[in-house]
Amino acid sequence: MTLLHRCLTLFVITWLLLLVGCGSSADPPPSFSGTVKATQHPLVAQYTIGVSSAAQVSVEFGTTTAYGRSTAAQPVANNEVSLLVAGMLPATTYHMRARIDLASGVTMYDSDHTFTTQALPNNLVFPQVQVTQGSSTSVQGVDLVSAQGTQVTATVFDKDGSLIWYYYDPTQASFTFPIRFLSNGDFLAQYFQDIQEVDLSGKVVRKETVDQLNADLKAAGYSITAGEFHHDVLQLDNGHWIVLINLAKDFQNLPGYPGTTTVQGDALVDLDPNNKPVWVWNTFDHLDVNRHPYMFPDWTHSNAIVYTPDGNLLLSMRHQSWIIKINYANGAGNGDILWHLGPDGDFTLAQNDAAQWFYNQHFPVILQSQATTMRLALFDNGNTRPDSSDQPCEPNNDCYSRGLMLDLDESAMTANVAWQYAQTWYSSWGGSIAQMPNGDMEIDFSSPNGGPGKVVETDGSAMPQVVWELDSSNAEFYRAYRIPSLYPGVQW
Repeated sequence: MTLLHRCLTLFVITWLLLLVGCGSSADPPPSFSGTVKATQHPLVAQYTIGVSSAAQVSVEFGTTTAYGRSTAAQPVANNEVSLLVAGMLPATTYHMRARIDLASGVTMYDSDHTFTTQALPNNLVFPQVQVTQGSSTSVQGVDLVSAQGTQVTATVFDKDGSLIWYYYDPTQASFTFPIRFLSNGDFLAQYFQDIQEVDLSGKVVRKETVDQLNADLKAAGYSITAGEFHHDVLQLDNGHWIVLINLAKDFQNLPGYPGTTTVQGDALVDLDPNNKPVWVWNTFDHLDVNRHPYMFPDWTHSNAIVYTPDGNLLLSMRHQSWIIKINYANGAGNGDILWHLGPDGDFTLAQNDAAQWFYNQHFPVILQSQATTMRLALFDNGNTRPDSSDQPCEPNNDCYSRGLMLDLDESAMTANVAWQYAQTWYSSWGGSIAQMPNGDMEIDFSSPNGGPGKVVETDGSAMPQVVWELDSSNAEFYRAYRIPSLYPGVQW
């Protein structure tokens, strides 16, 4: 074969291979394009992007093209994904772009988009805050606040005190009592007459009202009537809501109370994901109405619900100065009280000093839990703490509040004060406490010495030092605590 023939043969073979696609380059990358638009919330954008293959999509955003913050990732469904972008300052222009993580392991980016948030509505009053930074570095994240005293009461503040998100329902006459951040990225906002699960844009995705609850309780054969929702609501991993309601019952000729006394107690109701009651617990069935150390006939005044790792519930009862453990057993329990923690309860306090118990407390939270031991933190208001003359401190203005950590042994029934942060501040109501990943503690004094709210982050040492402080000038804080960001699994 001549050289010319060989060249012609090689040319034809190469041309045929190209024609049938053999040896061609890899498939072209998937196509995508994003758009950004406003939502009903002045500080929240909606980023929608089409992606033609399986992927996880998140949005990076910031005031420059360095971005700096990110949303959580969402999977592509039907070649499209829509994400709410929140955590932005009012009246500020932001850059944002989608990050597309393909199933193949390749990461791609949409082009840059800009979005300008709106100014805060000038007809609404928001909590005003100021931040003081201590000598140490405080923990990253943002602060979720349930406030009182302003029109807008559900807010999130950045670490520098900037407002970056809020929820406001103009139809509500009351404040959020409280607002909780959920594991799916929504928020649970409770008012006295209804409970709402809302997304970042403020859209209601689930709701329950007192009227509907009472109708469903009656239909299910329960003989209680809710007056209102109050103080707390808890969402479990299975989608159930544990709601706290108050209810009234008349008693005749109680010791020291001749005639008819209308006593106000509490009940817990377990609502399934369809808001149907499936388990009910009633204070009147399990506690002695004649034990009333504080503000009777507002008898129990419960204010916090905690799910325990063994499937039971803790209930904080402010007017009893008790935290009780209830046999819930993941909805199968008989409701028996397993123990009472607090003065005159079932535990022996290692300090052997009545003043070292908590009094009229708020917001217990489990920090550690093993088979029979538990580390519990709470905000100790101290309204009825015994003073130096062994009398309740409140009439003598000798009260103080503190953040408190207790080590409990449920087998030996002993309690030990493991840590505390106590100043001269006295917060007669509200309060919360949380532990940071590095051991720092954040403590909310709702109304210290009758003033507006104060939140302090301290180190976890025996002599705690303040590393960060947030003070309000116009609002009291029922609860305030650090969350990693506005998105589950994302740290800012």
